[in-house]
Formats: sequence, structure tokens, C-alpha cells
Amino acid sequence: MANFKRPESVTLWPQLIKWLLLSSAIAFMAGSASALFLWALEWATSTRVSHPQLIWGLPLAGFAVAWVYLQWGQSVDAGNNLLIDEIHNPQTTVPLRMAPLVLGGTVVSHLFGASVGREGTAVQMGGALADQLTRVLRLRHEDRRLMLMAGISAGFASVFGTPLAGAVFGLEVLAIGRLRHDALLPCVVAAVVADQVGLWWGVQHTVYPLSQVPAVTAWGLLVMVLAGAVFGWVGQGFAHSTHAVGHFMKQHIPYAPLRPLVGGVVLVGAVMTLELDRYIGLGIPVMVQAFEQPLAPWDWLGKTVLTVLSLGSGFKGGEVTPLFYIGATLGNAMAPWLDVPFALLAAVGFVAVFAGAANTPIASTFMAMELFGAEIGVFAALACVSSYLFSGHTGIYRAQRIDHRKHR
Repeated sequence: MANFKRPESVTLWPQLIKWLLLSSAIAFMAGSASALFLWALEWATSTRVSHPQLIWGLPLAGFAVAWVYLQWGQSVDAGNNLLIDEIHNPQTTVPLRMAPLVLGGTVVSHLFGASVGREGTAVQMGGALADQLTRVLRLRHEDRRLMLMAGISAGFASVFGTPLAGAVFGLEVLAIGRLRHDALLPCVVAAVVADQVGLWWGVQHTVYPLSQVPAVTAWGLLVMVLAGAVFGWVGQGFAHSTHAVGHFMKQHIPYAPLRPLVGGVVLVGAVMTLELDRYIGLGIPVMVQAFEQPLAPWDWLGKTVLTVLSLGSGFKGGEVTPLFYIGATLGNAMAPWLDVPFALLAAVGFVAVFAGAANTPIASTFMAMELFGAEIGVFAALACVSSYLFSGHTGIYRAQRIDHRKHR
């Protein structure tokens, strides 16, 4: 009897119940926060469209948000990178104030016309809310890592309506070349439940009109590899440019609130003099158009420039939705040259530029299948992997580590 060992399936049940409960709690908080955020974002966008003169207030709005962060949010200003760092090297609980600060800052950025996204906000809210449970329950560092990863997955899944992509994103984004399989259960449960919570609150996600995916051909597969390389280079350029502008601003403007003030003045000047209003905000109408009709071949570049300037100068928001815009419009522009349907290459570019910039090819492939249908999976996988390989070993998240290099 002294050598008796309980079957592994028996010892698994307490852990299974534990993580079902914890992940569901995280999902409810993150899904509810994302629903509130999406409602606020819809209000901000519709208000800005109805009152285009609000763009003139962008510099002062950026100054105000940065001043609030300087007074009360310096410990959470690193955003997504703070969450990734805490997962790699747990130190202290992420302050709860990260959630309302980034929510308010992002809504203000969109209300006045900054070119930013929404993923960063949802991920930060999910991570910050999840970490409050670790403090209350006094969980061990290893459990805390899983909680934060589950919060990231829940936030990502609920803001885009892509539970499988959200689950894998929380596993894949931490390090290049490694997936944390011990976090599979928490991340999958949190992502699936958070998405359902958002739907329960009445959230409606954008539907992108990809009516038909062509049959697989040798030329179609080769195009995905070639286009994927271009998407990877563009993703790499976006990441490097954003970091470079941010470094330049910090080096030459030490007082943080002045950075978005100066950046806002440049943005307003560019938008008003060059009529670049189609490149501000989320840009979802333009993304939908990329699936329906040929667009100007420079749309991707215009969105890149305005987003790099917005994020680099300190406006709050995410990088992912602008990357979707860049990828969809770039794919739309490349399609005639590569002799493929523009809707197909717009859909593939939508996820592939993100795959390269964030170094998350698996999550991006899942996202393509959730948004556009399983039939696109082969095309998306090739383009996302190619983009991942050609985007180098840096990305939009500075805290992301290299566990295994992409190639020798």
C-alpha cells in the first residue's frame, strides 16, 4: 500500500475544476469589460463621424490623456509589454487602474480621430482584471502566469469575436518559437467563455464579405508564399517605425504629455491639408470596401503613416486593427498584379500582416478561418507562416522573447 499511486486521471479532476472556475471568472470580467469598451468605441466613432470638427481637439485630448497617465498611470504605461513581462518574470500585481485608464484613453483617442486600434485595450483590461483574482486568492507565481495568459486570451477573443484565435494568441504571443501547453485549458476556456459573454451582452462583430474562396491551385499556393513575404516586410516595417518614432519622441520631448500634443498637431495638419480622414480611427468601412471593390493602391501606406505617428507619439489604443486595415488594403492593391481575386488577398493580408508584426502565425491562421470560413485555411496558413518568417525577430511587442529562432 505504501507504493500505491493514484491514477493521473483522478488527480487531474481537482485541477480541471479549479481552472474551469477561475477561467470562467476571468472570462466574465474580461468579456463584460470588452462589451462596455466596444459600446463606448461605437459611440466615439459615430460621434466623430457626425462631428468631423472634433479632429481639431486631438492635440489637447492627447495631452490630457498623457497627463492623467503621468499623474496616476506611470506604473501601467507599458501596457501589453507589462503583462508579458509579468508572465515571464512575476513581480507584483498589475494595478487595477490599468483597465479604466486604457479604456478611457482609447475612447478619447478615437473620439478625436487618432489612428489607433482596440486589441491593446481589451488585452490590458483582461490581464489587469485577471490579476486581481491572483491577489485576492493569493495564488502562486506559476498559477499567476496562467491567470494572466487567460486574461490576455479572454480580452483578445471577446473584442474580435474569435475565441480560437484568442486562445492561441495568449499562448503564442509571449515568446517566438514556443507555446505554453500547460496554459491550454485556462486560455481556451477563458477565450470561449469571454466571447460568449460578449455576445450575451449584445455585442455585434463586423462581418467581412468574402463570398467565395477559389479552389487550391499551384499558382494560388505560390502567390500566398510570395505575398506573405511582402506582408511580413510591411509588418516588420510597421513595428520598427513605431518603435523608432516612440524613441525619437522620448529622446527629444522629455515631458510625456507634450508628445501626443506635438504628434496631434502633425496629425491634424496632415489630415486637414491632405484630406486623409479615411485613415483615422478604426477604418472598418474601408476594410469592408477592400473585400468589395478595388481601392487606391496607397491606402495601406496612408494608414501605416498615420498609425505609426499616433502610436509613436503616445496615443492610447492597439496596433492590431490598424494592421488588419493595412493588410486588407495592401492585399487589395496586390491582387491584380498576382492574378488572384482581390477579396481573397484582402482577407489573407488582413491576418498575415498581423502575423508578421506580432509573430503569431498560428493565432492569425485561426482568426482567418473564424472570420472568413474554414476554406481559407490553407491560403491563410501559407501566407501567415511566410509573413512570420520574413518579418524578422522583432515585433510590435518589445517584451516578446526569442525562445527558438525562426530559421538558422
